Amino acid sequence: MDVRKTNLYDEHKKLGAKLMAYSGWEMPIEYKGIKEEHNAVREKAGLFDVSHMGEVKVTGKQAEDFVQYLVTNDVKSLKNEKIFYAMMCYENGGIVDDLLVYKYNDDDFLLVINAANVEKDFDWMKSVKEKGNFDISLENISGEISEVALQGPKAEEILQKIADKDLKKIKFFEFFPEIKINGIKCIVSRSGYTGEDGFEIYTENQNIVSIWTKILEVGEDYGIQPIGLGARDTLRFEANLPLYGNELGKDITPIEAGYNFAVKLDTDDFSGRDALVKQKEEGLKRKIVGFELLDRGIPRHEYPVVDGDGKEIGFVTTGYKSITLGKSIGLAMVDIDYAKLDTEIYIQIRKKQAKAKVIKRSFLKKNYK
Repeated sequence: MDVRKTNLYDEHKKLGAKLMAYSGWEMPIEYKGIKEEHNAVREKAGLFDVSHMGEVKVTGKQAEDFVQYLVTNDVKSLKNEKIFYAMMCYENGGIVDDLLVYKYNDDDFLLVINAANVEKDFDWMKSVKEKGNFDISLENISGEISEVALQGPKAEEILQKIADKDLKKIKFFEFFPEIKINGIKCIVSRSGYTGEDGFEIYTENQNIVSIWTKILEVGEDYGIQPIGLGARDTLRFEANLPLYGNELGKDITPIEAGYNFAVKLDTDDFSGRDALVKQKEEGLKRKIVGFELLDRGIPRHEYPVVDGDGKEIGFVTTGYKSITLGKSIGLAMVDIDYAKLDTEIYIQIRKKQAKAKVIKRSFLKKNYK
């Protein structure tokens, strides 16, 4: 399969990025190093190329009804020019994907989906449309749109220098449907994937290089850095934000994953609702928990989790030595009997069993706003 390149590919090469294939795209993994980039976002500001993400337009007189059935969250409670996080589920409750829902009005929505799942997701949306005979138009505009994310405590100050509207007027998980950044028409939301304040900036492909270079230019005095996907993962993990293929997947439900805030079971019907209601009524058999390693070692994705007798009771979904906290922590899917806080578990790190304990998943005190 051909590896695609974003419209910022040449800029990444100029900046000396280490590039690797990710979700069918050749993307920057790091520039100066994951630790330095991670700290730049936590302390100052970082700029990410996230043009590989997918965008789907939903329009028509039944657009709200369609999105309400498509996702787990309550679309009808969402006001215009606001955003929420949701999931799409199969009928058995397994997760098709997680996504952001941007509401322009009752007849017009933008759905932002994961790069690795664009074709699968769009096919799923078409099947839901056909099944419900919804009077809507579905348009995959992923190939027309580029996106960058500016994240960190200095993000607003930097972006305001080249924005023609007051960014303080955008509250968290709200967006401006039209704003000029460096004189270019964009969509800007106050959202992100790092646990810091920040913005997602969408524009037509031909405009993105100008916006990227201008943000780096005006942000130079603030210590801005370009950030690769390596630090993007360590940042999102510390903020307890899931990654499809790790915390989320077709064999994991949103309730098992622990993202119940994005699932509204008392609203109109949605795909997978019956299965999730049943699972909640019967009680979970397993769930994702946070853990802290008490012995030396670094937990990694898919490492087995065992009990004191060596019996396998789960697996690590994500694990790192936290750059911000300076200790080894992780998320793991474990049998429900081992999910209580302070429960002792063990992570199988190659031939060694490293002791750990279950902790709260909100690793950062400031966490995702």
